[in-house]
Formats: sequence, C-alpha cells, structure tokens
Amino acid sequence: MKKVAYDCDVLVIGGGIVGLATAYALTRAAPGTSVTVLEKEPGPARHQTGRNSGVIHSGIYYPPGSLKARFAVRGAAEMIKFCAEYGIAHEVTGKLIVATERAELPRLHALVQRGRENGIPVRELGPAQIAEYEPEVRGLAAIHVGTTGVCDYGAVAEQLAAASGAEIRYGAGGHVVRVDRRPSLGVAVRTADGAVVRGKVLVNCAGLHCDEVARLTGDDPGMRIVPFRGEYFELARPELVRGLVYPVPDPAFPFLGVHLTRGIDGGVHVGPNAVPALAREGYDWSVVRPRELAGTLGWPGSWHIARRHWRYGAGELRRSASKAAFTEAVRRLLPGVRAEDLVPAPAGVRAQAVLRDGTLVDDFLIREGARAVHVLNAPSPAATASLPIGREVARRALGALG
Repeated sequence: MKKVAYDCDVLVIGGGIVGLATAYALTRAAPGTSVTVLEKEPGPARHQTGRNSGVIHSGIYYPPGSLKARFAVRGAAEMIKFCAEYGIAHEVTGKLIVATERAELPRLHALVQRGRENGIPVRELGPAQIAEYEPEVRGLAAIHVGTTGVCDYGAVAEQLAAASGAEIRYGAGGHVVRVDRRPSLGVAVRTADGAVVRGKVLVNCAGLHCDEVARLTGDDPGMRIVPFRGEYFELARPELVRGLVYPVPDPAFPFLGVHLTRGIDGGVHVGPNAVPALAREGYDWSVVRPRELAGTLGWPGSWHIARRHWRYGAGELRRSASKAAFTEAVRRLLPGVRAEDLVPAPAGVRAQAVLRDGTLVDDFLIREGARAVHVLNAPSPAATASLPIGREVARRALGALG
C-alpha cells in the first residue's frame, strides 16, 4: 500500500476560541504533535468568540455535574490566570442577578442553591444592598456572584493561536469545501483555493457550521444548528451601570435575557435578545441565505420550537422590531434608561444545536466518529470554558491518533 504523506497529525476545522484552545491543548499534552487549523475568515475569532459581551461566566446557571457546570467553574479560574499570565485585559467584577417580580423569587432562590452545589460563592441581597452595588438598578432581591468577570476573548484567541505552535491557514486556504475520510488512513480536506490538506485525525470546531462539517465527514450529527441572532446596544450613559447586571433567566431556555455588561473598554453592552437569524452568519435582518434558511425550515425541530415557544419568540421579535419595546425590557432592571441612551452595536449569532424533536441542546455536546471528533454544541459559556473544553477534545483526538 502506498504510504500517505500527511500534512499534520491533527487537522482542526474552525479558528474560534474552542478550535484554538484545542490546538493549544494538543501541543501541550503531546509535544511534537503537529496541528493545522483551517479558518475561512481572514483572522481568528470572527464569529461567536469575537461577538459576545466578553463575560467570564461563573457557572452558576448550569446543572451540577453537567459539562457546562464543571467546565465553566474550572474554566473561569483558568481564563483569569491565562489572561494574567499573557497580559490580556481582564477584570473580576462580580455580577448581580436581580429579581424584579415576585414570580422570579423562587427561581432566584433555586439559583442560590445551584451556585452552592457548583461551589460558587453567592451572596443574597435585599433592595438596599442592591443599591450599594448598583445605585441605578431596582429589584426586589438579588444575588451577588463574586467570581464573574470580563475579558477580551479576541485577544485570548490570538494568544492561543500563537502559543499553540499550530500552522493556521486563513481565508480560502482555510475554507473547507470537501472532506474525504478513510477510517484506515485518515482525512483529506479540500479547501476553496483547491489545496488538499491531509491529517490523521479531524477535529470539527466549526461552530455555526459544525453540523455541515460533520455531514461532509460522513457522520450523522443527529442535530441541526439553528442560528439565533443576539442584538446589542451600547449605553450612551455608561455611568448608569458599574458592573454586570442580569435578570433571572427562564429555565426553559438556554438564553440569559437582556443584561447589562460593563466591558474591559469601559463601555456598557445592553442585550442580547434572541431572534431567529435568516442565515448562519445573519448578523442583520437584511442577511438572508435561501439555502441555509431552507435547511433550518426543513428541520422538524425548528417547527417544534416554534409551536412550543411561540409566545416567548413573539416577545423577542417585538423587542427586535421596536426600540421602545427593547427599552421597556431594559427598564425593568434600570428604570432611568431612555430610548436615546441605547446606541445600536454589532450583533452576534448563537450556534444553537436543536434535536429533531425540538429539544434545545442545553449542555456542551461532543461526539466522535472514525478518526473524527465533532464539537456540536458549544455556545455560551464556551468562551469561559474554552481551556477545559480544549483539553477534553484534545484527549479524544489523541485517543483517535492512537
């Protein structure tokens, strides 16, 4: 049999923070392992990584024992240490989760219990204590989570890329158009510039396109990415907010609701809402990709979500269409805000895995095929948890390498 000339041991598709953390973990765990990362954009972190509010999440929201809980708690501490080590802008600010209605109080108390089960320091506050932290915020009760922070995830991704020692191909040379997998040999990937890259194991960290890459590889992902756009505003009067302020989330959804985030640049992000995007990279209502939209509409899970959660969805669409409605949602937490205080800011798109029956996949989802590891659900808090996720994916990839 003819000997295959491999370009690398592990071929990673996707140059977001999870793909780069995987490359970093591979070369740390097994020095000498050659890694190539393929990224279709001209640089790293152009989608979910670089378009979120930069929060280092504590892990308080996630069920004890889940990958999200374990990796977020561990990942938050590691992310702060990583930023400190490499001189990346970050700050441990703490955050408030605020109940503004009586109906939210049992859910707030459940979060206190969950935080304690996850080993997170939580302090319960009454209205007067809320004002000590955030003079402009109103609520019936709140909890203060001390381990939450903010950082520059774009800079983290660039540092992971540099420190990994991986070869990274951007643009057409990193845009995967075809995958040929032979379980006895490895994978050959054709890119948009016509090049062929050969590796012994493929790692799929393609985010918004991860299900498509899994199918190109020949594996049935059993899910579909349904893109949800999160629309943000910037606060024209950032002095209204000192740190991070969140509402009590609805446990039926993996979305955290419209919140206030003072970033490391001193500006305050307001948002996001969660509306269906009309393309996987649909950062605006004007971006429509008929083939991708048909794929979303053709997936039975999309219709199950629409039937089950139409009331919630209608509220989100209303807030997207009407700045007054969005302002009203913000006012529940921050009564002094006015419509003119909200300046449009760049949107993000969440790659949400949805099962055939309409279940929104809540935990991180990593599946394996022959000579392949697929990261199929890694939305928030994946940036926070990226270092532990990267180690887990690297462990599986090294297992496949033998």
